[in-house]
Amino acid sequence: MVVEKEEKIFTKEKVIKEIKSTLITLAIIVVIAFVINSTLVTQAHVISGSMENTIMTGSRVVVNRTAYAFNEPERFDIIMFTAPSSDFSEPFIKRIIGLPNERVEIIDGLVFINGAVQPLDNSFVKGDAWGNYGYFIVPDDSFFVLGDNWNGSSDSRHWANRFVPRDSIYGRVVLEFFPTPQILD
Repeated sequence: MVVEKEEKIFTKEKVIKEIKSTLITLAIIVVIAFVINSTLVTQAHVISGSMENTIMTGSRVVVNRTAYAFNEPERFDIIMFTAPSSDFSEPFIKRIIGLPNERVEIIDGLVFINGAVQPLDNSFVKGDAWGNYGYFIVPDDSFFVLGDNWNGSSDSRHWANRFVPRDSIYGRVVLEFFPTPQILD
């Protein structure tokens, strides 16, 4: 019995068919990546030190865009949101400190909510927090945010439009994946 070897013959039609198949596969991958990036998760490059030492300058983070589809943002969540004024083109990343309808007061760098005797936990703050900022009443459907580097952050204490509207939040930052992977929860 003689076994004949099949010879691969590369015809013009086979090459064109293979190229089409590869291009269709790549197009599907691009569409899926676009849909995921615009609806489920996205990533961002951190360009400032306002969230140090939690998220370092130059880091890349993953943002869960569906985090608030069925739940409301909570105190201490790290969020990505539309910049508070047209002076900034990039979205911001900050930590939620004040929730809707709360009174936020900052005395000697400590945050007090609704006149509480005990200040909020600030163990995540870089360095010693300082400053007195009076008090702010957070409007309905808005949030008061601070960077973890309180002494080096442009945040709700300083903006003309102090509060982050709910509808300007892209999602919750859940993972720093570069340069050192860490879950931010």
